[in-house]
Amino acid sequence: MKSYTLRKSKKNLIAVYQLWRRKKKRLLPAQISEIQSDLRTLQEEIGKKNRDGANYMAHKCIDYGTGILKKSGFEQVRDFIFALLFALVFAFLIRQMWFELYEIPTGSMRPTLKEKDRLIVSKTDFGINIPFTTKHFYFDPSHVLRSGIFVFTVENMDVQDPDTLYFWIFPGKKQFVKRMMGRPGDTIYFYGGLLYAIDSNGKDISDQYQLKDLAKIDHVPFIHFDGDVAVGEPFRSSAGNAYRMAVIHQMNEPVARLTAVGNNRFEGEMLSLPQIHNRNVPPVKNYSDLWGIGNYAIARIVPKEEIRSFADRNGIALEEGKYYLELKHHPDLKHLELARDFRGRIRPQFILNTSIIPLDETHLKALFENIYTGRFVVKNGYAMRYQLGGQKTTATHYLTRFDGVPDGTYEFYYGKGYEIKWGGITKELPPNHPLMRYSIDWARKLFNYGIDFDRRLAFGPHFETSRYAYFRDGDLYLMGAPIFKKGDPVLEAFGAKEKERQNSANPQNPYQAFIDSGPPLDKDGQLDVEKIRMFGLLIPPKSYLALGDNYAMSGDSRVFGFVPQGNLRGGPSFIFWPPGHRFGIPNQPSYPWLTFSNVFIWVIAFICFGIWYVIHRRHHTLPLKDL
Repeated sequence: MKSYTLRKSKKNLIAVYQLWRRKKKRLLPAQISEIQSDLRTLQEEIGKKNRDGANYMAHKCIDYGTGILKKSGFEQVRDFIFALLFALVFAFLIRQMWFELYEIPTGSMRPTLKEKDRLIVSKTDFGINIPFTTKHFYFDPSHVLRSGIFVFTVENMDVQDPDTLYFWIFPGKKQFVKRMMGRPGDTIYFYGGLLYAIDSNGKDISDQYQLKDLAKIDHVPFIHFDGDVAVGEPFRSSAGNAYRMAVIHQMNEPVARLTAVGNNRFEGEMLSLPQIHNRNVPPVKNYSDLWGIGNYAIARIVPKEEIRSFADRNGIALEEGKYYLELKHHPDLKHLELARDFRGRIRPQFILNTSIIPLDETHLKALFENIYTGRFVVKNGYAMRYQLGGQKTTATHYLTRFDGVPDGTYEFYYGKGYEIKWGGITKELPPNHPLMRYSIDWARKLFNYGIDFDRRLAFGPHFETSRYAYFRDGDLYLMGAPIFKKGDPVLEAFGAKEKERQNSANPQNPYQAFIDSGPPLDKDGQLDVEKIRMFGLLIPPKSYLALGDNYAMSGDSRVFGFVPQGNLRGGPSFIFWPPGHRFGIPNQPSYPWLTFSNVFIWVIAFICFGIWYVIHRRHHTLPLKDL
């Protein structure tokens, strides 16, 4: 017979006692008296610290628990279901109103948050949530800090595949983690990867969006120049079924309409945006002026032989060198064509202005030293984009060859390569690793294909490499780094040729130069408030602008629009996995802790814990008074 310690005998006493309390009304008086007497004796032996006596009585009492006090099959199932339901309801209430453990599913917030990072998310940062709804018992908008990270549910939002399962059983809506880059009433203008902004009173609040700790986090006002496109009724053309009209959506709002009117003639017009455009200024007439879209270009690296025909058509003398940076920029409502888009639809679309800059060895090395990519998987010599939860196979003729690179999962940031180990733990690649050995071929591959790892997106006149170029104070930036610095002879020559092309262009076929227009400041160096009001993005009431830190890979407000106030759930407060330099508080302004919502929820939690503790002590502390 197994010998019990006093501690174990006490646990057995309490377990059998609980069964006795629940079943004694269905027992005979003699049975009640016998069991009660033996339980009392066991309690007395434990009180005397008589291990042998307690051990003997514990075994005797256990016989009751497996005999006349044993739960029936129905009782066992009933208690299990009640316990499970209580645990689930309790867990749901905690994660809806207090805190939640969250795993990052994508790379949209890199480098702040990476795939498989695990966070503690506080649900009381902004208010008190009403569980299972997009409402709040209490909400304080002043606690939603500009440049802070926030968590929101996508319920009732225009998000593709919004559904998920909680605890692998219960249906629910996904929650996204993004950075809050626009509060209600703010007007935002994009320049140089930075945000310039005024609040509803016209006060310059740019410093709240240009924090020193976020100096390496840039933002771009669009994902594609034509955003998301809705088409009208099709018609029959020489190339097949085509669409006469295309409505361009940016920030999930209709901003422009492109129409084919026949005989290779097109009309383009800006649409009224009263909900996100200041009504006290004239509407924006030029698409590129909207929110600063014209300050940005999409880019790829092309060899000289691929760009020669374009240069000859435009009278551009090619410089010495084998590679060029090709830039597409300034979509124009007067410069349209009927062409096939990435979805295979033949529709009116922009003929983008094209510029080219020669790349010498210095520029290519600078690109390689600042390269960043999406997280990617190398398998059997092919690179493909990493996807959490399983890698979807893509036809190999669309993938990029990474010969000589060992199978594994990798990523680049700030020019450093990392291998991804178990649980999302990263290990920096050594200098002799094949991915770290500089060559022009590697630089081109990683730049052109390094976000989506789909070669189709880097070919054709409407390429979409998810690589963006922009000027900032005279420097030309790529991947958040000044690859062409002010005073660089190549950049100076490029600027002069751009101005010459613009000035000499045929009025029937105008050209918009890609040059630095400068930040939205007046002649005194102060923020040009009128320019911000005229061209900036106005955040609607009770709505928030959500942008990912990794603008090249983020599905955010640029796709699904603004986040309604009711959808805000809380903010991440701590990264607890993986270990490393990012362990701890995320890179964001500190949310206030001593707030009504925080104090209220914590007080309720302590009250609930206190009630549980009193009940627990009553039934689990010796002496048991009703024996």
